[in-house]
Amino acid sequence: MRSSLLVEMSMILSASVIRVRDGLPLSASTDYEQGTGMQECRKYFKMLSRKLAQLPDRCTLKTGRYNINFISSMGVSYMMLCTENYPNVLAFSFLDELQKEFITTYNMMKTNTAVRPYCFIEFDNFIQRTKQRYNNPRSLSTKINLSDMQMEIKLRPPYQISMGELGSANGVTSAFSVDYKGAGKISSAHQRLEPATLSGIVAFILSLLCAALNLIRGFHAIESLLQSDGEDLNYIVAFFLGTAACLYQCYLLVYYTSWRNVKSFLTFGLICLCNMYLYELRNLWQLFFHVTVGAFVTLQIWLRQAQGKAPDYDV
Repeated sequence: MRSSLLVEMSMILSASVIRVRDGLPLSASTDYEQGTGMQECRKYFKMLSRKLAQLPDRCTLKTGRYNINFISSMGVSYMMLCTENYPNVLAFSFLDELQKEFITTYNMMKTNTAVRPYCFIEFDNFIQRTKQRYNNPRSLSTKINLSDMQMEIKLRPPYQISMGELGSANGVTSAFSVDYKGAGKISSAHQRLEPATLSGIVAFILSLLCAALNLIRGFHAIESLLQSDGEDLNYIVAFFLGTAACLYQCYLLVYYTSWRNVKSFLTFGLICLCNMYLYELRNLWQLFFHVTVGAFVTLQIWLRQAQGKAPDYDV
């Protein structure tokens, strides 16, 4: 009786914040009636969370009396459950508010390194307040401007996920998931990485800078060698090896390869060895800069992992 009443009322029932790469739930609001239909929707939530990396950034799944809508951005997905008659424009406006607040409140480093489910559960307070506002559309319509969202949905409507694509709730794999598995085997060498963060972009630029500095010093060393016999040939080799190591770190930061983390640590070791050998040609600040940048890029390579299959979290 209660579930039927909820459907007739046109409302948002719950919302979750989920990490895209592995389906880890970061925060959630689940204070709705635990009826049979709701339990079925929880299964759909879990199944969707495992496929977020394979799905477009704005989607809708219609499950009969309920709709599941979600948007994904910067490696985080914002998912909500509402009744089937809840307006689409309000649903995605609600998700857009969650996204803006979450990005403002938490930095990407925290979301990327989180290991425990629901470690941002305090965000539930904002979800609850926003949900209450959006469940009262009459008062809400005077406070927000929906014209931009209406235009956005009209120009780029959400992708409609079919049950066949999702697979059955009892865990049977569908043709959709088989296709993706097959595609993963074919292109495993070119597996997608997580979206680049600001710190990752900074690391990339600093590594290029170090490569350029090593290259310039290497050419100067060649000039010195040609002009006199005093310059050590090994210094030239060390400068160009340092250049190659920095450029390879940039490659590892952008592209996925097998043994990627091991390669990044070995490359960092080469950078340290080159700078140890160049100790007489560089002051302490220069050495510190090159080694610190190498360590920072290695950390960013380790943090930016491949978008793999999601573990079975209880979403």
